Amino acid sequence: MIKNTFGQLRIAGILDGISLVVLLFIAMPLKYWMDIPIAVAIAGSVHGFIFLTYVLVILYAQIRLRWNIIWSILALVVAFIPFGNFAYDWQ
Repeated sequence: MIKNTFGQLRIAGILDGISLVVLLFIAMPLKYWMDIPIAVAIAGSVHGFIFLTYVLVILYAQIRLRWNIIWSILALVVAFIPFGNFAYDWQ
């Protein structure tokens, strides 16, 4: 268990980024090119759960770390950009 709030945010962000990439670049092609719609159903459900967890971790970090609100907004915005979470984590 990661006890550091910043570490929890980083892990949640990386997991969200991985799940978004899997959804967009693996599950979506499987659905539309190979006619396997269950791939999007599974990957989308997993990504949705991870995304909600990421949002809760952002809120928790905002309260716990008392950092500038801009960082929290930026963390939320990059969650919608493929590979955005990885660039945010690098910063």
